[in-house]
Formats: sequence, C-alpha cells, structure tokens
Amino acid sequence: MTKLLSALLIASAAVVLPAHAATLQADKSELSFTFKQMGVPVDGRFKKFDAQLDFDAKKPEAGKIAFTVDLGSVSLGDPSFDRELAAATWFDTKRNGHATFVSSGIKATGPGKYDVAGKLTIKGAVRDVVVPITLTNGVAQGSLPIKRLDFKIGDGEWADTSVVANDVAVKFRLAFSGL
Repeated sequence: MTKLLSALLIASAAVVLPAHAATLQADKSELSFTFKQMGVPVDGRFKKFDAQLDFDAKKPEAGKIAFTVDLGSVSLGDPSFDRELAAATWFDTKRNGHATFVSSGIKATGPGKYDVAGKLTIKGAVRDVVVPITLTNGVAQGSLPIKRLDFKIGDGEWADTSVVANDVAVKFRLAFSGL
C-alpha cells in the first residue's frame, strides 16, 4: 500500500544526482512500507519500480523526477497475502497496474538534503506530497508517511482503521550509477 509512497521517496532521492543521466540500479535499491494490522507492524515491499531523472546539483529547483511502481510486484512475504493485495479492494492491479510520482519542484534543505514536491497517484487518486530525501554517494534514501484511505487502498470492510491502520510509512533506498 505504501509502496507507492516509497516509490515517490525513491524518485525524490534521485533528484540529488548530478546534471547527467543516472540509471537506477534496481538490484541495489529497495522500496518498502510498514503498516499496522490489529496493532502489529507488518512490513512489505515492491519488487519492481523505475525512476527517470533530470537533475543539476547547482540548480536543484530546475530538476525533475518521475517514478513508477508496479503494484503487481507487491509482497508481504506470503503468496496468499500478495494475491489479496492485488484484489480490487486493495491495489486493484487489473485496472490500476502502476502508481506514479511526478515532481513539481525540488528545494535544497541542507548539504545532500532535499524536499521534492510532486503528485502521487495511486488507484486514480492524486495527492500533493513532499518527500524529504538524503543523497550520499549516489544513494538516495528517505521515507514518506501516507494515509492509505486517501488512495482508496483497503476499501469496503477494510476501511475500518481499527483492523488495518490508515497510516503507512513508505521507505526507500535508491542506488544510481552513472553519476
């Protein structure tokens, strides 16, 4: 659920790269999320995601980032749970195969630190978000809190936040080559 947000964070992390094209190293990158079910933390991850970036560290405000997450690649570590997440009440991967983040602005907040503003789209719901990222040695990382119900994740009986919490923490670690 928050994997999309994680993707957003990852995309935001990419904007701190030099002014030439950088390539996401998916095998060295992670997009994960944590939520609570009946008060117990549950961790998941997305296995497939991609980022495109255009960034000049001397002019971060001119940078752009786009991030895409394959919602069908979600994993809670159990195939039956993963199939449930693909269903219409959760990610509805048959109609909404991808989540996206497209930046609208980048602001330097300190050495190697940036706030990336943009639009996060999951299941057709679009929200403005700001993703704080840190860039060190070609690796962008950060986290973004989201509200799953803002994106219609967990409709119907699953909208009850006493069972599955509304808060989801999306975390990312994105490694880039060609910097």
